[in-house]
Amino acid sequence: MRTTLDLPDPLLRQLKSQAALEGTTLKQLIRDTIERGLHAPVKPTRATRGRSAVPSIKLGQPLRVRQFSNAALAELLEE
Repeated sequence: MRTTLDLPDPLLRQLKSQAALEGTTLKQLIRDTIERGLHAPVKPTRATRGRSAVPSIKLGQPLRVRQFSNAALAELLEE
């Protein structure tokens, strides 16, 4: 299957240089690099360790809002 990649010129030059150093083609170097990336173990990111990095809102459901007492609000405003 063929595809088109838009690569920045500096990256393409680096890939071509690397392919020449390894004595392989640019096509083979890119294929091997992608395959290695796909088979590499996935490191858990902050988002996959529990809470997501971006809050999510479910439409059609009430928002859960943390309740603050007047004293707690005053304390927050003083900080």
